[in-house]
Parts: sequence; structure tokens; C-alpha cells
Amino acid sequence: MKDSEVSIQNPESRIQKPSSLQALDALPGVAAHFFGRIPGLDVVLERREAMDLLAPHHQDLRRKAGLGDYPFVTAEQIHGCGIALVGQQNASAPAPISGVDGLMTSERGITLGIYVADCAPVWIVAKNGTAGALLHSGKMGTELGIVAKGIEMLCKEFRLTPQELIVAIGPCIRPPCYDVDFAAIIRLQARASGVIEILDDLSCTACHPDHSYSYRRERGLTGRMLATLTLTPAN
Repeated sequence: MKDSEVSIQNPESRIQKPSSLQALDALPGVAAHFFGRIPGLDVVLERREAMDLLAPHHQDLRRKAGLGDYPFVTAEQIHGCGIALVGQQNASAPAPISGVDGLMTSERGITLGIYVADCAPVWIVAKNGTAGALLHSGKMGTELGIVAKGIEMLCKEFRLTPQELIVAIGPCIRPPCYDVDFAAIIRLQARASGVIEILDDLSCTACHPDHSYSYRRERGLTGRMLATLTLTPAN
């Protein structure tokens, strides 16, 4: 499959998904979400204050998406390439997992979360729904090869091949609003790792203030969007 051009439809809806994530939802036992700008919420604030203000809204959105009862695990996000394996033993930790920019799991009933405001959220999911990873990949993380590392770790840990994975790239900043097209580099890295199905939202966060927060456009005083990945329990 070639890289697929997909777009956000009805951006006024906070839980409307890019088509790439709809494709992930078609996989057995997989729920992938991307929650954009909260309409009417003033987040012209430093990161910590903005995150505190957004937290109850994101919790409400997770609940409305059917994820409210699942443990919610996030990463510290230091613009590196560390990836943590998440299981029941660390699913109840209240703080983000330190020192990592990616999370992966095969445990059902845990929601992985990554926050972005120009960097790319990247989902890597097994087509059979048995395992997945959610990564924070901006300029630095992409240069460090976090996506290639995530593919390698998923394959090694869960005995998968790259051909059995789907990579989906969410909204992020892109040229001409930014001088580095790291989303294009992510696509190249995923393909070089052997992944065949690569889906890219192609939406630029800096170009769409109606449904995206952008750190660069808003000079650092802005909110964060939330990407999630859940392997849902069998009914």
C-alpha cells in the first residue's frame, strides 16, 4: 500500500478521527483516538498550567470514547527515543513513565497516552490486534529514530514482522510552517524498517488553529492534543 492521504473531517468534533485512525479501529480489539483543540477553552498558558486545565476535559473525552474505566499511562516525553513496555505492573502509576517518549503494550484494557502540539503522534499496531505502540516523534525524536526503534522493539518483544504492522502518523507541523518535514522522514524510516502499510494524516497543526494546538504558531503558550491507543478487552 502506498502512503495514504487522509484528512480530518468535521474538525469541530473533538472526537472525530483522522481516517488513518479509523483504519486502525478496523483492527480486532484496537481503539485509537486523537483529541484536538478544546473549543472555547483559553490555554494561552505555560505547559504545566495548560495541562492542568486540560486534564478534566481529556478525562471526559476518554470517558465519552469508552475508555474511562481503563488505566491511563503516559510518558514523560523528553524528546528522546526511549520506549517503555507497559504492563499491569505499571498501569496504575499516577506519574508519567520517566525518561521515555514512547509506550508499547500487549496488555488489554490499558490506555496509552501521548501529548502533542506540533510533534507527531505515531501509532504502530499489529494487524491482528495483539500489540501496539504509541510514540512522540518530533524533530529530535525522528532524528534519533524512535519510530524505527519502536518497530524493532515490537517485532522482537512480540514475535512480529514489520509486514504485520501498520504505522499511522497523526497531525503535526509541516512545511512551509516548519523547515523540517519530519513526518516525511518518519514515513521513510518506517518503510526502510520493512513496514508496508503507512498512513499519514497530512494535516499541519500550525495551519489549522480551529482544531489544533501549535507550540510554534502560539509561541509556546498553548495546550496539548492527546493521542491514545487501547487494546480493548474481549467482550
